[in-house]
Formats: sequence, structure tokens, C-alpha cells
Amino acid sequence: MEFKNVRKYFPVKGRGGADALLKAVDGVSLGVQRGETLGLVGESGCGKSTLGRLAVRLYQPTAGEVLIEGHSILHADRASARDFSRKVQMIFQDPYSSLDPRQKIGAAIAEGLHIHGLGTRASRRARVTEILDWVGLNPEFANRYPHQFSGGQRQRVAIARALVLSPEFVVCDEPVSALDVSIQAQVLNLLQELQERLALTYLFISHDLSVVSHVSDRVAVMYLGAIVECAPRSGLYGHPLHPYTQALLAAVPAPDPDRRPVAAQLSGDLPSPIAPPSGCRFHPRCPKCFEKCPVVPPAWREVEPNHFVSCHLYP
Repeated sequence: MEFKNVRKYFPVKGRGGADALLKAVDGVSLGVQRGETLGLVGESGCGKSTLGRLAVRLYQPTAGEVLIEGHSILHADRASARDFSRKVQMIFQDPYSSLDPRQKIGAAIAEGLHIHGLGTRASRRARVTEILDWVGLNPEFANRYPHQFSGGQRQRVAIARALVLSPEFVVCDEPVSALDVSIQAQVLNLLQELQERLALTYLFISHDLSVVSHVSDRVAVMYLGAIVECAPRSGLYGHPLHPYTQALLAAVPAPDPDRRPVAAQLSGDLPSPIAPPSGCRFHPRCPKCFEKCPVVPPAWREVEPNHFVSCHLYP
């Protein structure tokens, strides 16, 4: 999948009834290679989930293109759109709200098969049984309702529902952030096992850098609707270039009681996406800001092999 200069603006009512534009995603160009896991990280409100929803056509972009296997998904005919919806699925952050409380989980998982007219009633039941076994749930649970499961079990149901149509690309929108730490590890290991078994490609969205480090092949860092750095996992965690990435990594707690916490490197709050700063949008919070930063937007450069950054520190 490839994003080409994708923008998503939402109209917001301002004072006096005038409309403003909230720039949730503002000029993102990014590619996800077949078979890899691309981690997407950033603070809450930076546009990560909006980009994920653009990938699965839950939102239509204001501008730009989203391509899968080189074909645009925005102007597809009805048959192509149905084919796309089978190839690309999404695991939502909150299984409490993404599952219908009045629908048994067997019916919820089989719903995609029914919509696409795949198989007979018996074959759908068999497919639901198979998928539940894959995600580590007893097939007898198909006749239970979501409220009868724990949070970790509900997220396994959500994973099963995303995989029932045999997709190739899965957007994982913070799939473990609502779970206990011990359950997070189980779900992450399950996602990796399923990726190997089914040859899946993941766009893994999270604000937790330690989780992203565990599952990702490459990592893209997002700030205020734009990508500021993208590199292989080892390069980004071993040698972060952008001051924002450096600050995020410095804020990760170290599992060592003798290690002193690093002082906060960022000041202030995330600026409003309705009126992002001029020049480099990170400059109001950047400890390395100089006279060029508020005036000129930085270019996207390959500073090291496969390590890209948008920052004036690297001319």
C-alpha cells in the first residue's frame, strides 16, 4: 500500500459560525511493503488513526491518492471496491465498542462472509470454528455474547473477525493499548504468529514505542499530521535523527531501578491542527530550533541508507 501526498481535513465550526479546517493528515507520503510490519507512532492527536482509516476507506481523503498494488482505491468501481474490502481489514483499538453487544460472536465473525456471499451456512460455521481456534478461543464460544468475555478475549474476537475474509493487509489501530500488560504480550505474539502463518502485511499504529519495537520491521514517526522520520527499526531506535523522535525515545521508562529518568525534552502541548505552526511544525517545541525553522518547511531527505527525516539539522 502506498500513500501519495494524502491529506484529510475536517470542517470545524468556529466562532461566529465560520468554518475552519482541522488538518488531521497533512501531506503524508508513505509506503508499506508486502509482508512487513510498518509501525506508526506519535502522540495522541497526531493523526495516526485517521491515516489508518484512510487506508481501509472508512474516510475519503481530501487530497492525494491511496494505492494498493499500484491501483488507486479512491475511484474503484463496485466490484473492485468489494475486492479491496476483502484484501484490507482493520483491528480497532477498543473491542468494547467495535463489537455489537446484541450479536453473538459467531455471527459477528461470520458477518463478512455473509455480506460477500461466500460459502454455505455450514461452511461459514466451519470457517468461524477454524478462525476461533487460530486466535486461541474455544469454538464453543461462538454462541456467547461479547459481555461474557474478558478484554483480551474480546480483542481476539476482533482479530478473528478481521481475518475471516483472508485479507492480505491489516491495519492494527492500537490493538493492545486497552489491555493489561501481560495480555498485551499474548496478543502481540498472536499477531506475529498469524502474520507468519497467513503472510500478512501490517500497518501497526501505537503510541507505545516499546510495543512498536517488538513487532515492527520499519517505523514511521508522525507529528501533527505529517511524517517526520522513517527508518528500519534498528536504525530509528539505535540512531534517531529528528529531535521529536529523540524526545519520544528519551521518555520511554527504562526497566532499571538504578537508572535515573531522563529529564523531559519537550515543552508545551501539541499545537492545534486547525492552525499548525509555519515552517517546521515542530519548531515551537524543539530544543534545537534555529532561525530557519519557523520560516521554511524542511524537505524530506534520505540522510542514511533507508533512513529518511524531515529536519533542517540535516541539509
